[in-house]
Amino acid sequence: MTIKERLAQMGIELPPFTPPIANYVCASRCGRLVMSAGNTPRVDGVLQYTGHLSADRVDEGYQAARRCAINALAVLDDLCGGLDNIAHIMKVTGYINSEPDFIDQPKVLNGASDLLVELFGEAGRHARCAVGMATLGGGAACEITIDVEIKDETLAKI
Repeated sequence: MTIKERLAQMGIELPPFTPPIANYVCASRCGRLVMSAGNTPRVDGVLQYTGHLSADRVDEGYQAARRCAINALAVLDDLCGGLDNIAHIMKVTGYINSEPDFIDQPKVLNGASDLLVELFGEAGRHARCAVGMATLGGGAACEITIDVEIKDETLAKI
């Protein structure tokens, strides 16, 4: 079963690839390693989860991180030559917009990690870092980057 077939089974549709909104690229590549830029929890260009996360918003943060991962997968699908060209999810970094006393950033980032492992199996297990931030651009509740290894460099657009 392909990754896109798994996504469809889960009721997830990748959004269309959109170009960056500032002076950067959506991903960069060095050999078979592709590093995504930050992805926020947007749907149709609109932030769905905003503000500081706190102990009473962990579930909401989990969903926000999941949405970030879906958006990152859309970028990687386009630029890596398809999701099935991803050999391994190497690292996920989550920047979590946090209240000063919030300590559950890892639980929030599980929203992305759980999705990636469900989709890619063992190849989805990754190193990661969940970092609390005082604020994020646009007031996003979180932002994530995903670094991957691709199988075939010739399929990549970058």
